[in-house]
Amino acid sequence: MIIRVVKMGFIPEEVEAFLNVFEKNKQHIRHFEGCSHLRLLRDKHTPNQFFTYSHWESETHLNNYRNSALFKEVWAQTKIKFNQKPEAWSMTESS
Repeated sequence: MIIRVVKMGFIPEEVEAFLNVFEKNKQHIRHFEGCSHLRLLRDKHTPNQFFTYSHWESETHLNNYRNSALFKEVWAQTKIKFNQKPEAWSMTESS
């Protein structure tokens, strides 16, 4: 399993628009083949800072999503609202 965390900072005036994009698309992402979990987290001290936290069956499944029309559409609507470069991490659990 791959755990994917993406950190995104938004222009304060664009936060509500981003939340609308996420709300509209979250079920599509959650039901994308290979995705078993998706959450949106908001930084307690920086309210325009968000993190997506998702679980993917494999790196192949994650890459299939990242190359999909769904991702391209959501990302196009999201990235124009950033006030900083996003950061992303792909991790596995260690035992």
